[in-house]
Amino acid sequence: MYQTNSLKQKLKLFIYIFFPILITQVSLNLMTFFDTVMSGQAGAEDLAGVAIGSSLWVPVFTGINGILLAITPIIAHLLGAKEDQSISQKVQQAIYLSIGLAVVILLIGFILLDPVLQMMSLEANVNHIAKYYLITLGTGIIPLFIFNTLRSFIDALGQTRISMVIILIALPINILFNYMFIFGKLGVPAYGGIGAGIATALTYWVTCVIAFLILARMHPFRGYSLFTKWVKPKVTDWLEQLKIGVPIGFAIFFETSIFAAVTLLMSTYNTNTIAAHQAAMNFASLLYMIPLSVGIALTITVGYEVGAKRMHDAKIYGLLGISGGIFIALFNGAILYIFREGVAGLYNSDPDLIHLTVQFIGFAIVFQVADAFAAPIQGALRGYKDVNMTLVIALVSYWVIGLPTGWGLANFTSLEPFGYWVGIIVGLSAGAIALLGRLMFIQKKYRKEMMDSSAS
Repeated sequence: MYQTNSLKQKLKLFIYIFFPILITQVSLNLMTFFDTVMSGQAGAEDLAGVAIGSSLWVPVFTGINGILLAITPIIAHLLGAKEDQSISQKVQQAIYLSIGLAVVILLIGFILLDPVLQMMSLEANVNHIAKYYLITLGTGIIPLFIFNTLRSFIDALGQTRISMVIILIALPINILFNYMFIFGKLGVPAYGGIGAGIATALTYWVTCVIAFLILARMHPFRGYSLFTKWVKPKVTDWLEQLKIGVPIGFAIFFETSIFAAVTLLMSTYNTNTIAAHQAAMNFASLLYMIPLSVGIALTITVGYEVGAKRMHDAKIYGLLGISGGIFIALFNGAILYIFREGVAGLYNSDPDLIHLTVQFIGFAIVFQVADAFAAPIQGALRGYKDVNMTLVIALVSYWVIGLPTGWGLANFTSLEPFGYWVGIIVGLSAGAIALLGRLMFIQKKYRKEMMDSSAS
């Protein structure tokens, strides 16, 4: 990271940070994408089982990842304030916290997995696949959480290309493991959808090891001595990260869990409906990685400028990101519309399932517009360390407005399963409008504080 003095310099730096993040996020999402697509090729039951398992796992993972992501604005602020000497300790404490959170999630999963699956009206084989997909995937949670902490540190330094390289190495490894464990190749038994969980867990271990090696041996990371001068666990540092990270995590959880809740509510429909819904949602989630990457880049750039008390520069970065989000929304909608039948065909060859998936994709075109607008704003707010109101906005827009609307439309109109998607559209649109208002308020607040400080 470095200071910029013109719009051209800001755009150049933002693009330099953004594109590696985009490739990283897309590649990470491609792991789930290939889990789903390759499981679908094994059979509709495997696709449905992985869909249910993913719907339970993704909200938990993204919520916890929000806590881990808090280290990014913390490090960005320290860099902006020229307090590099504190960075190593903050990262080590974040690693301790990530391990603790992983253990907690594993314990909760051990207690609740069977009861939660039994609450759903799943076919026996779908239930079995979902359960053991999650169990096998769970063996990679600890290295996954550690890696995401290390990656947040790497990105905060502006070295987003390193994260990109790690994930680009891991992606083909994940595809190879999927090929082996789903279809039973290279001397490995065929596990179907469960094999996707095994493959993903093994990939998590690979990425963690690669990240450790890079941070220990490469410049500029080696200079921080992250793994040679360990400090003892310090609760105050954990609380600092949790103070920022918990609201971020819950905000992300409320957003992602509405999609999981919809999938679970749709478990009352037949296997083809669940599979088509998941296929459409899976591809739309892949496109969402673009605005999400804009948001992460804004957290880094805005956080750096706020740490240096250059509020005007922080605002300009925010405007750049939001403008990009609007363009991306239109681009994503066009991609989904033009290639909707081809996308549906990636997941299954059954004509009826393809037709149903195309219908779901039509609704995805609309809701991703609001999502693409909101994600950059959320990233900018995290750069200001403004996270509590984002949590409230997420809770109200998704769970108080969106999900009840979808449930009502699904159960009391002819929309049926598509009603849930209309509810998602309503919730996301309400959230995007509220987030924009919050960002404008925060920028005005900081501008006033700077003017008052200058006057005094």
